[in-house]
Amino acid sequence: MKEHDQWKSVYPEGEIFEDEIERQYYFMKKAAFYIEKKAEEKKRPLTFFVTTFGCQMNAKDSEKLKGILEKVGYVEGESEDEADFVIYNTCTVRDNANQRVYGRLGSLGSKKKKNPQKLIALCGCMMQESSVIEKIKKSYGFVDIIFGTHNLFKFAELLCKRLESTERVIEIWKETDKIVEELPSERTYSFKSGINIMYGCNNFCSYCIVPYVRGRERSRSPEDIIKETRKLAEDGVIEVMLLGQNVNSYGRNLTESVNFSQLLKMVEEVDGIERIRFMTSHPKDLSEEIIKVMKHSKKICRHLHLPLQSGSTRILKAMNRKYTKEEYVSLAKKIREEIEDISITTDIIVGFPGETMEDVKETVKVIEEVEFDGAFTFLYSKRTGTPAASMEEQVSKEVMKEGFSYVLDAVQKTAKKRASLREGKVMDVLVEEINGQDSSLVSGRLSNNMMVHFPGGKELIGKIVPVYLKESKGFYFLGEKCEGNH
Repeated sequence: MKEHDQWKSVYPEGEIFEDEIERQYYFMKKAAFYIEKKAEEKKRPLTFFVTTFGCQMNAKDSEKLKGILEKVGYVEGESEDEADFVIYNTCTVRDNANQRVYGRLGSLGSKKKKNPQKLIALCGCMMQESSVIEKIKKSYGFVDIIFGTHNLFKFAELLCKRLESTERVIEIWKETDKIVEELPSERTYSFKSGINIMYGCNNFCSYCIVPYVRGRERSRSPEDIIKETRKLAEDGVIEVMLLGQNVNSYGRNLTESVNFSQLLKMVEEVDGIERIRFMTSHPKDLSEEIIKVMKHSKKICRHLHLPLQSGSTRILKAMNRKYTKEEYVSLAKKIREEIEDISITTDIIVGFPGETMEDVKETVKVIEEVEFDGAFTFLYSKRTGTPAASMEEQVSKEVMKEGFSYVLDAVQKTAKKRASLREGKVMDVLVEEINGQDSSLVSGRLSNNMMVHFPGGKELIGKIVPVYLKESKGFYFLGEKCEGNH
């Protein structure tokens, strides 16, 4: 390949690198060399389009992908139809996420036929499943680059490999202990950012594929986390979200004895950071110390996402959740007693193998007792490779949907009740964007994570402003900005 030969004449091969970060910046420089040549041929910049499926950790990963792509000379395009490079960052928590990716790939294939130079890459959790890789090899031969969650940091290197040949590049690591940060990242918002504090999960809930695709727990060093937080604050970020599959177990694999409550205190001391969020918390690991730190903090948001999954102790045991219904309720009540203005949201699965309507009624009782401020409610999704997939008594779709409607109705009632308690109050809102449906409004979040829409302009974006909560709509508020002191 002539570009590769030109590169070798400018930068001889056989570089020796002190660390992985330096190595990856070398490949970014190399990729930039190739992309510049291709842009000259096309007489325009090359464009990319990244689609993210799944959780906040995937969203954070996509920011890294975008940062690397912009570093090597791509510019973000407006649609995947026109883009020179399309990347799907996939999720595999539920089967419908996989099916969505396959459906989207089908239409991408026809576009690739019309434009063979179009590059297509797949990454993320879905790629860690061997059955998925085999299906892509067999049915979607037009995909150019495939990589998993463990080697995302090698994106520039994998792109170089593909640009240097016509062969498809597939690199999936089954496991790793590597954590490589400090690579380019293009944040979605200038004023808020996620921070990965740990990777992987050790819990092995019987329905969940995450430990198999994200690997075992690996915590980042507190020094690196604080260094990144300070850097973000210097760059204008006022809200951070600490991310991990189970943040409460942060630090258990570190040589230094720093747990999650101590990390929260360290992040709070960073000047410029005004709000701290975190996700996700496992109930079995939520300590009294964490509750105490949240209670006395001036910066930690009054929101706790605490997945319940089921209100039936029998089903919780089958799920391998390691707590009972009574223990969960007791914990939630303690949190509400200690932090009066806290918002507690949750995840609930309906239709787990063996679940009966009696179990669903138990879940509804817990919803009513805890009074959740909101919930992500899901129909059970069978994931091949998990213990639950081979369990007997798989629940029919009809029974699932009946239970789902009971649960959803209960959540809507408690959410509406909880929201009404804040109606008529003045509370601080971090303004995030111009409202998508009405450009005369801006939209932002309360400390408790509820959305508020109120009249305002783009000059408010990224600012924390006092807002009168005029009307509760159940899951969001309509409000009015307050002038002066409040």
